[in-house]
Amino acid sequence: MAKNINYVSFTMLLLVLVIASTGIFKSEAIDCVNNSADLCPLRVFYEECGPNPYPGTDADCCNCCKTTWGSPPVCWAVVEGNPKHCHCYKKL
Repeated sequence: MAKNINYVSFTMLLLVLVIASTGIFKSEAIDCVNNSADLCPLRVFYEECGPNPYPGTDADCCNCCKTTWGSPPVCWAVVEGNPKHCHCYKKL
């Protein structure tokens, strides 16, 4: 019985690692600093930008954030929530 639980645990761990490494869980958000994800790896919410609900894309959101608050402090942006909001993030 214990051997079966170990196999199931190992299989689940392997499955999670494979899914995570394929990028399935990656966000479609936009890095607002030279489009390089490593420039803003740790980020926190900064401000909202634009109308509510936000009609644009993640790229539009990034432009709104950079135009309104500058870059820095804004380094990342995403349209998220229901209704959609443009959320701007800064480095942690």
